[in-house]
Amino acid sequence: MKRAITAIGLLLFLSGQISAQEKQLWVMDEVVVSDSRLKNYAEGHKLTRLSDSTISRGGSFLTSLLAFNSNLYFKENGFGMVSSPAFRGTSASHTAVVWNGININSPLNGQVDFNTINPFSYSSVDIRSGGGSVQFGTGAIGGSIHLNNELRFEEHFENRMMMGLGSFDTKLANYSQNFGNQKWSHSFGINYWESDNDYKYVKTGERNSNGDFQNVSLNFNSGYVLSDKNVIRLYHQSFSGDRNLSGNLVAPARSRYKDNHYRTQLEWMSFGKKATSKLKLAHLFEGFTYYENKDSDTFSEGGVTTLLARYAYDIELSDFFRVYTFLQYDNYQGSGSSFGSPQRNDISFTALLKHTLSEDLVYNFGFRRDFSSDFSSPSVFSLDGEYRVGEHYGLQLSASKNFRMPTFNDLYWKPGGNGDLVPESSYQIDVGQHLELGAASFKVNGYYIATKDMIRWLPNSSGIWAPSNIDQVRIYGLEGEFALSYPIQNEQNLVVRSNYAYTVSENQATDEQLMYVPYHRANASIAYNLSSFGIFYRHLYNGPVSITGGKLKGYQVADLGVTYALKGKGKLHYSLGITLNNLFNAYYENVALRPMPNRNIQTQLTLNF
Repeated sequence: MKRAITAIGLLLFLSGQISAQEKQLWVMDEVVVSDSRLKNYAEGHKLTRLSDSTISRGGSFLTSLLAFNSNLYFKENGFGMVSSPAFRGTSASHTAVVWNGININSPLNGQVDFNTINPFSYSSVDIRSGGGSVQFGTGAIGGSIHLNNELRFEEHFENRMMMGLGSFDTKLANYSQNFGNQKWSHSFGINYWESDNDYKYVKTGERNSNGDFQNVSLNFNSGYVLSDKNVIRLYHQSFSGDRNLSGNLVAPARSRYKDNHYRTQLEWMSFGKKATSKLKLAHLFEGFTYYENKDSDTFSEGGVTTLLARYAYDIELSDFFRVYTFLQYDNYQGSGSSFGSPQRNDISFTALLKHTLSEDLVYNFGFRRDFSSDFSSPSVFSLDGEYRVGEHYGLQLSASKNFRMPTFNDLYWKPGGNGDLVPESSYQIDVGQHLELGAASFKVNGYYIATKDMIRWLPNSSGIWAPSNIDQVRIYGLEGEFALSYPIQNEQNLVVRSNYAYTVSENQATDEQLMYVPYHRANASIAYNLSSFGIFYRHLYNGPVSITGGKLKGYQVADLGVTYALKGKGKLHYSLGITLNNLFNAYYENVALRPMPNRNIQTQLTLNF
């Protein structure tokens, strides 16, 4: 820890000396994002951005948006219940979720419930495939999901109100506002969603019982230009959810789960001719209350508070070299009925070097070292690059070592927590190629991941479930992605997206595929707009997956939607949308014995003014 503190002081001193030498000021862009690493240090990685138009058709949960527009596989314990991803054959705790530049995976279980995130709260969603622990910390093994709020420093005033009604007595409402000028920028949004969620099971006619939920989320983002070389930004997000946890085909349920998330970060940026410095402070809190019997006053609860401080410095040394460094301190304080009051302090140092050999060839090298009060953390590295072959074709390569720290639940859960756990480590390589031809783009990637000391919960000799570093896992696969955005004459536009993934994720001791990892997965969507009228269709295929004692059948599900837009007086625009979910009324289980909804309808009215 002393070495880390010394390194912090040295970096702050050196960055101050370099900043003092800057004379000419860097001109700030009209649109400012919080995490420039995605743009400036990711040439060798597959990166997919979901824009506002895609988000608007993706549904009110991040699960639905990504399931139909990416290669992520989701385990969902019934609609609206807990949802966890499997990115490139890894587990839910191997996918990092990054909110405006900071990792928000839970210190309790290492995951993010994707059904607690409303995509309407963000300007864009980025999907970064492959290892990213050097830049984004623990858990970024399969890939990372980036939730971005952009602040526009230009004259604008925009409002959007959305209201929806649907099957199973579903109601939703969303209001967002964006306004600002060259000096300041502000955005605000509030989302509400509730549903009885009592859908019928297609095969039996029984209803999904104890599945009702309601949630509300609030987001606020603001930026102010202090001077021609300084800007300060504030990001805040709150979520409050209350849901009963539905049962399965053989066991009814009466449990209830309430959770709250509060995230705030304050960021100061200073710009120079060739350098940018950034100081970020953040406060994160998550808490839960669990009722085994919703009609009882007996419950268990827990929560954790995270305090984060980061200083980053990005400098162009020449036309060929660029360096990005940051030092980060994290303090975690937990308290819960089942895990006591654990605390942990982490300090990490990261350095990235970008070398531009020519206009067509660039590579990045990264190194990260973590110091933790609980255990020894591994040093990790990354190397990635891109070679452009002409105007339309490019080759990408990335190699990295990544890690995942044991969580508070892994270490301290009573009964079963194991204080002797060590961090997981993973090596991987990814080779990709991409082709752009006019309005169409193609991406193909192949990868290999070797993970050791994977943490797995299994019954011990006393019959108590406990975690151990036992699994060695080998993962390899192939991914393909196609996108087309083609404007046609007479106010017509065609948008097509498709993804395919072949994934092998094996326990090396048994050579068996890990549970809930399909060998084959694909999705496709097509949207056509003619003046005020729009129609879209999306289709998802998930192959069979291994489960305890056998296999869970694969399934296909499709949605169809239409929209109609009208222009009112002044800036007012109306849009009416109707979506038929599960168009062919397919019976499917995403998790064994937990059927998903039958055919249902969702209506939506959107006002822009």
